[in-house]
Amino acid sequence: MTVLGADDARRIALRAQGLLGAPDRRGGVRGMLRRLGSVQLDTISVLARSHELVPYARLGAVGRPAVEAAYWGSGSGFEYWSHAACVLPVEEWPLFAFRRRGYRAKAHVWGKQVDAATYRTVLDKLRAEGPLTSTELGGAKKTAEWWDWSDTKIAVERALAFGDVVCTERRSWKRVYALAEQAVPAELFAAEPTDEECLRTLVAQSGAALGVATRADLLDYHRLRADQLDAVLPDSGLVPVQVAGWGPDGSPGAAWADPGALAAAPRGRHRTTLLSPFDSLIWDRPRTERIFGMLHRLEAYTPKHKRVHGYFAMPLLTGGRLVGRVDPAREGRTLVARQISLDSPRHLEALAGALREAASWVGCDGVRIGTLPDEALRPPLERLLG
Repeated sequence: MTVLGADDARRIALRAQGLLGAPDRRGGVRGMLRRLGSVQLDTISVLARSHELVPYARLGAVGRPAVEAAYWGSGSGFEYWSHAACVLPVEEWPLFAFRRRGYRAKAHVWGKQVDAATYRTVLDKLRAEGPLTSTELGGAKKTAEWWDWSDTKIAVERALAFGDVVCTERRSWKRVYALAEQAVPAELFAAEPTDEECLRTLVAQSGAALGVATRADLLDYHRLRADQLDAVLPDSGLVPVQVAGWGPDGSPGAAWADPGALAAAPRGRHRTTLLSPFDSLIWDRPRTERIFGMLHRLEAYTPKHKRVHGYFAMPLLTGGRLVGRVDPAREGRTLVARQISLDSPRHLEALAGALREAASWVGCDGVRIGTLPDEALRPPLERLLG
């Protein structure tokens, strides 16, 4: 059995995620989406929304309109439940048939049951009028409370879960619903792979996107159940390996690797960038700690006085390692680094470069530094920022 060193596994993971080696600029954002298989969506927008930050981290200052067009333009992607609410390449529509069937088998999805007439009305309106938001369908809420969905909203979300409806775009961050039979390419809509076929392909895809992964990592990528993974893992094409330091007390640990990831040593230029907390390189906190030695979590929902690194702290990746965090904000045309945590002063140049690039990408003219771990770092950092 192949035994990988911890550094080898880390570099394999970085290459698999598109953060080591020359970026695939010809494939662009669509190529990146197909490579990752899933990009998480989230409502928080500080520097930018998370689904924009993911291609930025890999491809550099790709235009934000181009990101939206690549995800949702020309039927290239759709939104569904994967690791969480994610945008997925449209080619993966058949692979989530297992999940759509699972939702149909449940008695309740997204709250209380709604009557069949409301469900039919939603589908009929979409068939007659084309893609619509929940507001255009008749209203998303009963009251001002965000969770108090109307029967129409519940019905259309059930239809989304079941696959009768698909979301292939957003307007002002609102889902736009369309009949799946009209929006999904016919050959993909007609495909009905078995649960086993769906799961085997998704596990192989997850393994390729992760490079090398534990069983728990593979479960987490598309949020599979243990029995689902165990049924297909031996036939997924992934190969068993051991990784130094991934086991209990620093011993070698069992993992699975994509054969392609083992075919050649990972080499190339490391990307220096700020990462969204929802980036698939680090969205799995135990994996992040195991590979990079960083215990990182989103503190947006932590009371302000209990936050350690800030509201939306973004890890700093440089040289293939996570070496600090930045909690960003924008004030007019200034990017504000509200709070910075840094492992060592030797990473100041990388930090300054990442801040300058991020500021330019979001249309800011300058960077202002807030709280630093050591005030002695302020003069050299401000000089580097120019």
